[in-house]
Order: sequence, then C-alpha cells, then structure tokens
Amino acid sequence: MSTELIKLGPLLRMARDTVSDPRAGAAQILALHLSLPALRLAFGLVVVLSMIMGELVVLITPPPPVDVFAMSPVVLGLLQAAFLFVIAHAITVVGRWFGGTGSFAGALALIIWLQFIFLCVQVAQLLAIVIMPPLAGLITVLAMGLFFWLLVNFIAVLHGFTSLGMIFVATILTALGIIFGLSLILTLLGIGFGAV
Repeated sequence: MSTELIKLGPLLRMARDTVSDPRAGAAQILALHLSLPALRLAFGLVVVLSMIMGELVVLITPPPPVDVFAMSPVVLGLLQAAFLFVIAHAITVVGRWFGGTGSFAGALALIIWLQFIFLCVQVAQLLAIVIMPPLAGLITVLAMGLFFWLLVNFIAVLHGFTSLGMIFVATILTALGIIFGLSLILTLLGIGFGAV
C-alpha cells in the first residue's frame, strides 16, 4: 500500500472512495500509521500545491476590486500551514476533552488527506472557471458542505465518537474560536484578516 501512495491514480481513487464513504476512507488513512517524517513531507507538499493552485486562480480570474492577494505566496503558504497545524491540534485536544482517543499524528494525517481531496476539488473549480464560470460558484458551495461532512466523519473515526451532531456543533464552535484567535493575532501583526 505504501508504494501505491506515491502514484496519482491510486490516490485519486482513494479520494473518490473517501467522498463516497468518509468513515472507511478515514480508517484507511489511519491504518497506514504514517511516521512523523512522512507526515511532515506530505504536509509540506499539500501546502505547496495549495499555493500553486492559488496562484493559478489569480492568473485565470479577473482581479478583484480589492487586491486580497497582495501578500506574497510564501506568506500565504505559511499562514495556511499554520492554520492547518492549529486545526490538527484542535481536533486532537478538543476531541480528548470529550473522551476521544485519537492522536495528533492521526489528526494530522486526516487533515493532510482532507487537504488533498480539496486540491482535487480546486482542480475541478479551475476547469469550471475556464469552461463554464457559473458552475464554479456551485462547486464552491458544494465543496463547503463536503468539507464539513468529511471533517465530521474523520473526527468521529479518529476519536471513536458516534454522535455526528455533537461533533458538528463542537467543530463549528472550535472553528469560530480558531478564526477569532487567528484574526486577533493577524491584527496585532498588522495584517488584515481579509487579506488571507
């Protein structure tokens, strides 16, 4: 299985299967027991790929009235890396507060996998922008719902929870707390949150 992970075809099939059955997909990722060096490499890779996708969006779409991409791609990449890292920690800590048994390595592996799936979604959005722009907005809305659906199921598998409703509420509250905390930090650093 480990050699299959470096091939795009098997990864795309795993992503498709995960969307169809999030719990099975999460269990499959956790069963790999990836080492921290492997997780660090995968984490860096998805962040870099996200930066590239962001730059492609800038190149093929009209510039917005406010230049929200004024920050350098490197700074945006570092902010995204920090955000994903904080989410993985929050999933671990908050889950354990509620009696979960998941590890940080498991949470990080699932966040990396979630990010990869949404890189695939971003590719679909880019194609839609080029071929049928109105469809790109619909994909964005559907992607938001898919994000929460996958995340809630991933957390359930990671921590052994059964109540998806409880996880959803806890996830929303935690996300609001993270966004508030990051916006406060960015404001103190003199960076407008809208720029991110």
